[in-house]
Amino acid sequence: MILAIDIGNTNIVLGFLEGEELIHECRLTTAADASADEYAIQFKSIFEIFKINVEDIEGSVLSSVVPPLNRTIPKAIMMITGKKPVVVGPGVKTGLNIKINNPAELGADMVAGAVASVAKYPCPQIVFDLGTATTASVIDRNGCFLGGSIICGVKTGLNALSQSAAQLPQIEIVAPPTAICTNTIDSMRSGTVFGTAAMLDGMVKRFESELGEKATVIVTGGIGGVIAGYCESEVIVDKRLLIDGLRIIYDKNKC
Repeated sequence: MILAIDIGNTNIVLGFLEGEELIHECRLTTAADASADEYAIQFKSIFEIFKINVEDIEGSVLSSVVPPLNRTIPKAIMMITGKKPVVVGPGVKTGLNIKINNPAELGADMVAGAVASVAKYPCPQIVFDLGTATTASVIDRNGCFLGGSIICGVKTGLNALSQSAAQLPQIEIVAPPTAICTNTIDSMRSGTVFGTAAMLDGMVKRFESELGEKATVIVTGGIGGVIAGYCESEVIVDKRLLIDGLRIIYDKNKC
């Protein structure tokens, strides 16, 4: 069994995998200032809840977009498993041909997502990851990572809106009955769900125009499934894309 960890700005996702099968998955709130000891305690509790024997963990792999945790989490994993994790970054084999100006700038989460999408779906591809930020990755017909875009995340935008506009409340992210709404909450839901879906459709159109051909569109991330259902583009929803990418990267780097 391997432990795959995706460290995002809002949540940390842990996946326990037996081969290609995801046995257990859970989420922790990201706390950039927490110590290795604190994370080790949380990880130990998760092992106990899922009745996982530490000795059954052959190794671990992680990606992180939170620099303060790039040393903290590996230290916590070492405390629990006694084994050094594979950390996605420069020097780690991914098999991904990255063609951006400075490949070291590419976020580890985008690397893991692209590795999985190339392995699982036809190229060319457009991969959207809807998290704290919405990232778009564009991969050509040869499986090369060309670049993409970074957009304000759905929940990030909603939080900013509620904090900046006194009369606009926090809302649940669900679609309203119609796009034209007659009350504040449904109007916010319309803009959030339908507006984000329309934005994804618009970016797909622009990316495909620059690629010169149709692309496979994959959506992942915490609320990806909610938004994808309202896209006019044909979209594949893959909630475990990053975990699968981490598993593939682990296999390429295990001793």
